[in-house]
Amino acid sequence: MAALKGLGVLVAIDDFGTGYSSLGYISWLRPDKLKVDMSLVSEVDVDAKRAGLVVAGLAMVRGLHLIVVAEGVETEAEQAFLQAHGCDMAQGYLRARPIPAPEFETWMARVDGGPRPETGMAAT
Repeated sequence: MAALKGLGVLVAIDDFGTGYSSLGYISWLRPDKLKVDMSLVSEVDVDAKRAGLVVAGLAMVRGLHLIVVAEGVETEAEQAFLQAHGCDMAQGYLRARPIPAPEFETWMARVDGGPRPETGMAAT
């Protein structure tokens, strides 16, 4: 991992909060990003237990100085909640639906992959 990072490769742990994405992997892999699984993000704005887990996770990630990406963001309310609690980036249907590669190139040229002005959160 150190050799890859030496080449400028960024490391992300996908589906954080489920399966094998344990805290031990964070220590061992030393990732640059954690991608919070969509099962935790879905309805985070209305499910108190899910919200508590996500808020605690975001606080931990901020303490580790990692970038956090929320997967599966589908509503403005979910995005607002996540942004208010320190989420750095979002991906999901709120941003864009899956599209063929030629359309993706056009879409990227239009949005330039940067933060949406109305939210300040970057797309992934």
